[in-house]
Amino acid sequence: MAIRTAVNRALTAITALPTAAALTDGNLTLLTTATASSSSTLDFTSSINSTYNSYLFKFYDIHPSANAKSLTFQTDTGTNTNYNIACTTTAIKAYHNEGDSETELGYDTQYDAAQSTSFINLAEEIMSNNDSSVSGTLTIFNPSSSTFVKHFMSDMHGMRNDVYAWRFMKAGYFNTTTALTRFQFKLNSGNIDAGTIKMYGVGPKQS
Repeated sequence: MAIRTAVNRALTAITALPTAAALTDGNLTLLTTATASSSSTLDFTSSINSTYNSYLFKFYDIHPSANAKSLTFQTDTGTNTNYNIACTTTAIKAYHNEGDSETELGYDTQYDAAQSTSFINLAEEIMSNNDSSVSGTLTIFNPSSSTFVKHFMSDMHGMRNDVYAWRFMKAGYFNTTTALTRFQFKLNSGNIDAGTIKMYGVGPKQS
């Protein structure tokens, strides 16, 4: 973290303080909020540009309309809406049940991808019981780069089968050097019954 200092000894000469976003690289600026209500998709189609080096999506209590669904996402460039950018990922899953009798931690091959143009799983087996949901985060790094592929990391948690605490972590890259400008989130089938996704710009604005 860079330390900001006054350039002279006279505090009376300071006419304005730096903004919060300029002080810390990890500060968040809320840009967009999408709230589901029996929604087929939740789309983010604006404010994704070179203003920030990375963007953070936060998921709050995503609840499916039907049982055992997966939360997925894809991205696209410009004004394109095909949402089919080639993506390579790796996935790790951990779980522990309420009876303290089952645990697992490991690489999950069935949820990785190799140059897939399909929607990418962020969370699996989300239950439709009234008290079930999934929450977590997804970070997209430098989506406006015209030089590098676009990296991402996600960390999701939910209650599975009413008795399991499970954590689903994924990392990967979209294999394009074209700027990403939009993201779409949906279940692998059915609607998102309820829940909220917020998109933040991370750190100071870029000059």
